[in-house]
Amino acid sequence: MNLVLLGPPGAGKGTQAKVLSKELKIRHISTGDILRDAVRNKTALGKETQEYMTKGELVPDRLVIAIVKETLQGNKADSGFILDGFPRTLEQATMLDETLEGIGKKLDVVIFLKTSLETSIARLNGRRVCKGCDTIYHIKNIPPKKEGVCDQCGNSLYQRKDDQVDTIKRRWSVYNKDTTPLIKYYTEKNILKEVSGDLDVDRLNTILMALFQKESLI
Repeated sequence: MNLVLLGPPGAGKGTQAKVLSKELKIRHISTGDILRDAVRNKTALGKETQEYMTKGELVPDRLVIAIVKETLQGNKADSGFILDGFPRTLEQATMLDETLEGIGKKLDVVIFLKTSLETSIARLNGRRVCKGCDTIYHIKNIPPKKEGVCDQCGNSLYQRKDDQVDTIKRRWSVYNKDTTPLIKYYTEKNILKEVSGDLDVDRLNTILMALFQKESLI
């Protein structure tokens, strides 16, 4: 099964993608992760990506799509894949469809995790990240054993600027503007399914697995 998880910041796309990846035995593809991998491995695409990152600029769609294509062509994605939070715009969606068609693949389902702003703020504003090993915590849901200190490496934890309330609200505004046409696009292709992203991880996972069975996707 090949699927996309859509949803606003704080919808839990990454968390649910990791759970589904293990249960369905398909590859979880986070564009952020594969871009960083390409940079770290110093591939040709990675070197070009690094130039934009160094300047603090957004990585162009053509580069993101090229790296996604490179990843999907690897045998690790043969049994299926989960694209986490990508595409984000209509242009990216059409480019992705063309890329998938070119390598003999297609999307089976797109899950839209409809999430309230209140839930997103609660999840993101409480998130803390280790300065040393990047382990992620949450002050309520996944607190460290010692406040402000990473359990894994002992480095201090910090709050990313993206997780501050004002930034979350701005990200929401941008997300709604870019994603409304994307939802319409996948609805017209008859592959979009809407599920509440306000649910906890286990409940959401149960609903998604039942949906996949009902649609004969697993």
